[in-house]
Amino acid sequence: MATDSSRLDVLRRRVQQDPASIAFAPLAEELRRAGEHYEAVRVCLAGLEHHPAFLSARVTLGRALAALDQYQEARTEFEYVLKVAPDNLLASRSLAELEAQSLGAAPQQNPSLEELEAWLARIEADRAGGGSSVQSESPSDPVPSRAVRDEFGSENDPGGSAPRNPSY
Repeated sequence: MATDSSRLDVLRRRVQQDPASIAFAPLAEELRRAGEHYEAVRVCLAGLEHHPAFLSARVTLGRALAALDQYQEARTEFEYVLKVAPDNLLASRSLAELEAQSLGAAPQQNPSLEELEAWLARIEADRAGGGSSVQSESPSDPVPSRAVRDEFGSENDPGGSAPRNPSY
């Protein structure tokens, strides 16, 4: 734990010396991991004023907000990140966990991934057996790349600013 504490101290000093430093992002993540969620939110909000496009800091902010039961604000952060970077796996996973938590269920595996795995298994079986299992698919079966695009598309534009709440 001493190394965690010393790392936090080093990061805090760097941010205190230069409030516009990008060291705010690892500091906020370390604070979040240490369970200091309010402080992580405060550090993220201050740092994002200088670096609003720092996506990993927005994911950290979303995760800290979710830990504080600020689910709508957390969702806004995750959706913003996914709008800018649809392939951001941490934001995608965090949003899925948030949705599962709000439904009181365990996160489910991405259905597109299951479709891709089944499609790959049919191709491998076809190659191994010389059969035509892939050709027997109906024409209405989605192409895997389209299924992935559909899964990761976003219709919402949550805006470009972090949620502000003076109670942080």
